Amino acid sequence: MKVSREQAAENRERVLETAARQFRERGFDGVGVAELMQDAGLTHGAFYGQFASKDELAVESVTRAFERSLAALKSAAERTGGQRLSAMLKSYLSPAHRDQPGLGCVVAALGAEASRKGPTLRRAVTDGVKAQVALLGGWMSGRSVAARRERAIAAYAAMVGALVLSRAVDDASLSAEILRTVRSFIEDGNARS
Repeated sequence: MKVSREQAAENRERVLETAARQFRERGFDGVGVAELMQDAGLTHGAFYGQFASKDELAVESVTRAFERSLAALKSAAERTGGQRLSAMLKSYLSPAHRDQPGLGCVVAALGAEASRKGPTLRRAVTDGVKAQVALLGGWMSGRSVAARRERAIAAYAAMVGALVLSRAVDDASLSAEILRTVRSFIEDGNARS
């Protein structure tokens, strides 16, 4: 049975969303095409009608996850008026984000793995990181664009590191402390300039 263009587009979206979530939850190598397609409600054979390879799917799903993450950060910031950085930090460095890696930051979930993948995937990660740093740079204090960018890079690295650490430890109190401490550190550092 032939699938309409509209249905094919919907199927592709479903596969991309499912892959983006599963890759962040279990890593690139922890997700098989057959299981992914089953979770998306499609047949294994339908995969190759939409993607040339699992690597192509990984690139597209990482790009999609960055786009969604950027939109979520902007949305959290816009709801607050003038406290954009604080609102974004509260959202990013939260127990909810920590506890849902499949819906969260691509870099915190896949950064180490992505560094060992091919240049196309690394380019998608680079583009996503650049977009997030640019967004943060607009919310940082500093006398020049270069100073704000420097602060944004430092803040982004601290945020990703804090999220990774908060997920890695088995002490709930320490995990929460990591998130709170890094959020305060970034906010205090930004206020001092």
